[in-house]
Amino acid sequence: MGNFKEYDRYDGLGMAELVRKKDVSPADLYEEATGRIEKLNPELNAIIAPMLDLAQKDIEKGLPEGPFTGVPFLLKDLVAAYAGVPLTGGSRAYKNYIPDEDCELVKRFKKAGLVIMGKTNCPEFGLMGVTEPELHGPARNPWNTDHTPGGSSGGSAAAVASGMVPMASGGDGGGSIRIPSSCCALFGLKPTRGRNPTGPDHGAIWQGAVVEHIISRSVRDSAAMLDATSGADVGAPYIIPPPERPYMEEIKRESGSLRIAFNTLSPIDTEVHPECAGAVEKAAQLLEELGHKVEENRPNLDGKALANSYLTMYMGEIAADIEELEPILGRKAGKDDLEALTWTLGLLGRTFSAGYFVKQLREWGMASRVMGRFHEKYDLYLTPTMAYPPVRIGELQPKPAERALLTLVNSMGLGKLLKLSGITDKLAVESLSKTPFTQLANFTGQPAMSVPLHWTEEGLPCGVHFMGRFGDEATLFRLAAQLEQARPWFDRRPHIALL
Repeated sequence: MGNFKEYDRYDGLGMAELVRKKDVSPADLYEEATGRIEKLNPELNAIIAPMLDLAQKDIEKGLPEGPFTGVPFLLKDLVAAYAGVPLTGGSRAYKNYIPDEDCELVKRFKKAGLVIMGKTNCPEFGLMGVTEPELHGPARNPWNTDHTPGGSSGGSAAAVASGMVPMASGGDGGGSIRIPSSCCALFGLKPTRGRNPTGPDHGAIWQGAVVEHIISRSVRDSAAMLDATSGADVGAPYIIPPPERPYMEEIKRESGSLRIAFNTLSPIDTEVHPECAGAVEKAAQLLEELGHKVEENRPNLDGKALANSYLTMYMGEIAADIEELEPILGRKAGKDDLEALTWTLGLLGRTFSAGYFVKQLREWGMASRVMGRFHEKYDLYLTPTMAYPPVRIGELQPKPAERALLTLVNSMGLGKLLKLSGITDKLAVESLSKTPFTQLANFTGQPAMSVPLHWTEEGLPCGVHFMGRFGDEATLFRLAAQLEQARPWFDRRPHIALL
């Protein structure tokens, strides 16, 4: 490793301050990050495409002056296009795809002065709440390498939790920033729909469900990064009002006494692990001690109908993604280009009518109205981030009999028969049984965050989840900063990070 042995005592802003004071150089930080990546990544498989030579060249030619000048950083290998570097999205169909320009968010990351060290592992097309793509193999959780770091931004979370970098990018279309943050004891905020750019190659990703941001160890890194990256780009599908003041100012402001509703029941009537429910109950008690008004309540929503609408969108988007592979592959995509489950979901996506697709998406608009009324009474809505602690690697993969069925369905193109069997309703519940709480914020576009306040007796993290009003990241950041001070988590590190 390098000579900066106190590297992981600092968050991103702390490292940037050392660079500004010339106590360390970007090269010092690069050397230390490189050493940590080389030591830790073989066991965690968090980074699937190191960019160390490119990072070194960026340092040598001089970095922009920004809030994070010289700070090591990683990009999730999905959506975040970096010119000249493969963008696989966890899929062998894209293993040879190399974008020819940076996406807008990557441009803003660079402008902030970050040193981009590599691309992180994610499931195929970002579809799973675990990170176990066939192309790259599973990413592992630094708190216990037999368990998942979550998904789909699991590689980013594993890299940050282990101390390779202080923060890394993530995207969230159903919880993919918040789920891995919960699994790895990190802070993860999904911004409001439209807060960060998606251009130039994307508009409303997953019908507007997806928002990009970062996973970090500190609240202030998340706030400062959103200050640096937020704002519409050319042709943006959504233009929302800018924040009243910078988020870095918000985290220094008092939150006041907030009205907070909490709930530990799954919206799809599935089991919630006692550790995850207990995390919320302890958080509610802490909130009361801090002067907030907390009561048990939940919005009047049909969780199963929303789960079905989510799966419909999911399958439709996969079907479209498969269609769009033709120019990438130079031919039509076949079942051998994708993982079996992805291909099956794509088959199902082709069985629904346009009318059915639209009808299902109307559930999202109605959910937004319900949440708008709910927030007339409550400032925030508190739930578990996940219904279970981090599962073991492979636990959610199809069983042998299920794999055999997928092979048969895919070989014979039996999407319509599968639909008629009623399997989609079952899939909607089963696929979200471990993560039923996070999708609501993606339906409605509201900001939401996972805060690391609880660990199980086995030492596995369990985050707690807060949703705020549409456009109101400020209240979330103020509360997060208060919780961070009341129950500090920064110095609580997994064993692998201390080796």
